[in-house]
Amino acid sequence: MNFMPNDKEPVYIQIIRYIKQQVVRGDLQPGDSIPSRREMAVNIKVNPNTVQKAYKEMEDMGIITTQRNYQSNITTDEDLINKIKEDLINESMDAFIQSMKAINVNKKEIIEIINDRY
Repeated sequence: MNFMPNDKEPVYIQIIRYIKQQVVRGDLQPGDSIPSRREMAVNIKVNPNTVQKAYKEMEDMGIITTQRNYQSNITTDEDLINKIKEDLINESMDAFIQSMKAINVNKKEIIEIINDRY
């Protein structure tokens, strides 16, 4: 697990984003089990309550399902997975555009840079 928390936002939000990214990349497939709350906390060296909060949020969002006394599983709802991908793209693009505007890079320059590097 390559989870590296940062100090810029709450860890539980970072855990949610990490799981979303794993799903969108295909590292976690629909229906796959994810580590238990305790196991995740040990793996990423955070308080189990932090992981519990992240898992609860993901359950509320429908990203994972948990049956009593069993591990949590990734949703099998393809529409939700597509929505997660769209949301991640939009978040990344918004942050990128804000960063470019902050240093006065115009749209034409951005497009040229993307064409050169992507």
